[in-house]
Amino acid sequence: MKPPRFEYLRPDSVGAAVALLNEHGEGARILAGGQSLIPMMNFRIAQPSHLIDITRVPGLDAITDEGNAITIGAAVRQSTVEYSPVVKDRCPLLVEALKWVAHEPIRHRGTVCGSLAHADPHSELAATSLALNATFTVVGASGERQVPAVDFFIGPFTTVIESGEMLSSVSFPVVPAGSGYAIDEFSRTHGNFAIAGGVSVIQLGADGKVASATLSMFGMASRAFRAFAAEERLIGSMPTAEAIAEAADLALVDVDCSADMHGSEEYRAHLGRVYAGRVLTSAVARAQGGSK
Repeated sequence: MKPPRFEYLRPDSVGAAVALLNEHGEGARILAGGQSLIPMMNFRIAQPSHLIDITRVPGLDAITDEGNAITIGAAVRQSTVEYSPVVKDRCPLLVEALKWVAHEPIRHRGTVCGSLAHADPHSELAATSLALNATFTVVGASGERQVPAVDFFIGPFTTVIESGEMLSSVSFPVVPAGSGYAIDEFSRTHGNFAIAGGVSVIQLGADGKVASATLSMFGMASRAFRAFAAEERLIGSMPTAEAIAEAADLALVDVDCSADMHGSEEYRAHLGRVYAGRVLTSAVARAQGGSK
């Protein structure tokens, strides 16, 4: 299928891109990798009147080590991040998460920020940004604002980005030394949409107890989400098998799981608890210096 007619624009700065967004209003869309947008256009799910290509805007294709965080520009390809020595050394969870995203040819075109702005409820990157407490830089006509990951995703394919704004970068905090992390998911085939999955980062104190914990889930509800009740159960406790099992049982508290052709609400809820337990167990093992 072919997309509907549109006007193609290529600005040379973030400011120019924002100006074009405001000039053309709701009909304008940002184009970076296009791995989600173009198929949606082909199926007439999206019908923008103007595409604003930001791939040649200087600086948006950069990966920057900020010391305590890795900042990824809006035009950085997923494969570039996946094979970056800096990201692998400073934020290895992000590299692991990318290996679950679709297939390698898609990652050579798709961008990290594009996937995050798309806000697919099944997105590994959305859940990883939540588990790492990432910060999003959103730019509009009035300037830029910083949005924590926990506030960024508000519904299926919906974020806090408003009309006339664009996501210019995302910053992932460096995983602290001695922390454990893990991502795992269930899908019908590798590279397909996740039916259920989880991401976790665990840091242990000198006494062996959990000093900090994050657990995010994806594929089960209207958006990726943090499992705060599960995190609270673990913090301050010894990470025993019993404590992890209790935390996993709390992973879906107050969450309405989705039902579709791939599974019922009950099925997804069961898978969610299973995968919450798996990523918590793996993260703890890593933090304790065990299996990678």
